[in-house]
Amino acid sequence: MPRTDRFLDIRRDPHSDELLARGGDSEAHSILQRAGFVAVVRVHETYHRAPTGLAEDDESRLATDAVARLRAAGYHVDCDADFDTASRPASYLPLGSSVAHVAERLREAATTGEAADALTELTAAHDGVLAALEEVLTATADFHDGLGQAADPYIARRLRYLADEHLRVIRTDLSETRNQLADRHAPYPGRSTCTGEVPSTEQERSAVCACPPPPRTLPAPPPPMAAGLRR
Repeated sequence: MPRTDRFLDIRRDPHSDELLARGGDSEAHSILQRAGFVAVVRVHETYHRAPTGLAEDDESRLATDAVARLRAAGYHVDCDADFDTASRPASYLPLGSSVAHVAERLREAATTGEAADALTELTAAHDGVLAALEEVLTATADFHDGLGQAADPYIARRLRYLADEHLRVIRTDLSETRNQLADRHAPYPGRSTCTGEVPSTEQERSAVCACPPPPRTLPAPPPPMAAGLRR
């Protein structure tokens, strides 16, 4: 059965004439956002709309680009005829995939030292991910300071508050977690790496490695015979 989250519709609403994209999973939503759509989060669904103030031709170009990107990523897209395209642009790994790789390293870490090394990519004081995130928040705050509308100074103060308070708590706690792991020097149960080497003290040279044998699994007992089948 095909997954319904691989299907999307990109059309103009027949009542409001708004350009809307509906359906898809979180990866599709990221593609829509990179194409220029704005997410609208409701209680029972998340859909996407074009930014306000665009001319109709600009909306059409935005929709056509989104259709091309989604189909290139393997999604099934139904769309208005004006947005249909045979283009399949090349896709590249987004910046967030590098950060997600840290999570993969943690899932595969065989020792506390390996876990600490992975977390260092987040917590490094000068060029860690969290330090870079603080720079992004500060730069966004500075950007709002220069926009000139009444609400912009408030948004700038809010962003600096997030960097100074919430992000600082995350950096402090995660750095302490990383340091504790670095001091433990312990293997992670069940993730030891088998090298296949035989220790020099092993007398039985036919041994393959020093790993303990895997736990023996007993076969499941047969299901009980139904009462009506007994004789």
